[in-house]
Order: sequence, then structure tokens, then C-alpha cells
Amino acid sequence: MFNEAQLYHRMQHDFPLHARPYQLAAEAVGLSEHTVLSLLARDLGNGRISRIGAVFAPNTIGASTVAALSVPQIDLERVVDRINGDVNVSQHHARAGHRYNLWFAAGARDRRGLDDVLARIAADVGQKPLDLPLEREYRVDTGPLLNGPRRAPARSAQVLRPPPRPNLDEADWRLAAALECGLALTPSPYHLLARRSGLRLDDVLERLANWRTSGVIRRFGAILRYRPFGYTHNAMCVWNVPDARVDIIGQRLAHVQDVTMCYRRPRRLPDWQYNLYAMVHARGAEAFHSTLMQFDAVEGLSDVPCAVLRASQCFKQRGTRYGGVMPDF
Repeated sequence: MFNEAQLYHRMQHDFPLHARPYQLAAEAVGLSEHTVLSLLARDLGNGRISRIGAVFAPNTIGASTVAALSVPQIDLERVVDRINGDVNVSQHHARAGHRYNLWFAAGARDRRGLDDVLARIAADVGQKPLDLPLEREYRVDTGPLLNGPRRAPARSAQVLRPPPRPNLDEADWRLAAALECGLALTPSPYHLLARRSGLRLDDVLERLANWRTSGVIRRFGAILRYRPFGYTHNAMCVWNVPDARVDIIGQRLAHVQDVTMCYRRPRRLPDWQYNLYAMVHARGAEAFHSTLMQFDAVEGLSDVPCAVLRASQCFKQRGTRYGGVMPDF
């Protein structure tokens, strides 16, 4: 019997680097290649899947940041359209619970390019966005779990260290750019990726394998969206934690049920006082409120300023474009 959870777990975490990856993935769960391609086409079409591709570790290639704007209702539609139309913006959400109500992620090939992106947005919307680049990670997003409870990291887990920043040549950048829209739903997607990047097939597979092994690529495969898989409650919870305590408290937060990401970003005083973040994705109101209660029990959090910014609308979600737009060959 077909087990969707088993298929998509494999597609998220064990996607083959092979000339016929969909065939191998299909055989592992007792399906045909045609069936798997049809299922993926369906779920890409209905929004359950964002793409089949790579999630790069932040700031290992290019530069990225999370940014925020405080936008009055009268200007909301105009600003949302401007941000959605920016090729360098990969994610864009409305969040309730704070005057900073529009949040977006942006990336570019280098920090200078990213500064230009933010400057253009500021000029167009009449407001300088909060620029909140990642400083430390305590828990990383591994995608929605489809069976059973989310496992917390081992208690010995430390602050997560980013992989060494690779020295990318022009061929690497072409490959990164070709990956931005995801793998095609064809029996031989890496052949098309090779053609788009101007590389040989074995060179593409070798580079992807090296990036995945080194941690430059954090996840490779099906990028699933949380809400269509039952995670109906999403919030970004933030705290203003003394700098001397933020690492130890961040590691404690990483163990809380339904925390999918936990990280440190800089304050931007006087407008934004928070430096510790936890993303929560929960299956229903009861689980969501249980997680918030667990936060109250984390040593060091009960007496610091905090805010809960609940996601009210997702406007955009796709892979970061570091390498630029690739032409269709």
C-alpha cells in the first residue's frame, strides 16, 4: 500500500544523486517512476511542495538576511506587491503581534549586492527595513515531520557551527543559479541541470555531493511547506536576552517541542530590542499553546521582554537566488 509519509520523508532527506533520481526514490517505496513524478507534479501544482532542490546553509554562499517593515494598512497592498516582485526576496510573510508586520528574507551574491537590494526596497517603500542577519544557530529547519512527534536535539548539542565558506568558481555559481528554481520533473533532471549550468553530468553530481557532505547544502530534495501537511499554527517568538546568556538559553529553546528553528540575530535599537528567535510550527491550537507554556518554563526566559508574532499570511516562498537569473537553454 502506498505510504505518502514514507515517500516524502525519503524525498526530503534521502534524495538520490543519480542519473535517474526519481526512479531510485520510487523503487525504494515500491512505486513506479511515473507515479512518483505524477505525485510530485500534483503537489507542486497545489502548493504542498515548494520545489525539488537545495537549501544552502545561510551565508555559506552569497549573503542573506531577514528584514522587516512596519507598514500601515493603507499602504499594505502597494508594499506587498513591491516586495513580492523583487527577484532577490525568497520568503515574505505578514505577521501579527508587533508593529513590524511584514517580514521577508533576501539574498544576493555578496553583502554589497544585498545592501543594494535593501536600499532599493527602502527607496521604493519609503522606509528602511530592519536588517537582521543571522549571527548564531541553535536549531535548523529539517522540514515538516509526517509521522510521530518531532525529536529534540541531543542534550549535548552545542551552538551550531556553520560549514567553512567555500571558494566558489564561476562554474559553481552557474550551478547554484541553475538550482534556484529546483529540479525539473523529468526522468533525468540532472542532465537538464548540467545543460543549464554548462557542466558535464558527472561534474554536477560531484559538486552537489561535495556541497551536501560539507554542509554547504543543508537539505537536498523535496522542500515541503508546513501548512498543507497539517502544521496550521506558525509563529515567530522573540526575546531580548542578555548577551552573556543568549547562547545557553538558545540551546535550551532548541529542545522545546514544535520549535523548528532557533537562532540569534542582532538588535536594532531603539526600534527592535530582540536578539533571540524561535520559529514554532504546531499541529493545532492546543499544541501551539502548549509550546508557548513550555517557553515560560525555560530557565532565563520568564523575566525578559518577549513578543509572539503569529503568521497571518504567506505571500511568497521559494529558494534564495544567489546566482542570478539563468536563461532557458
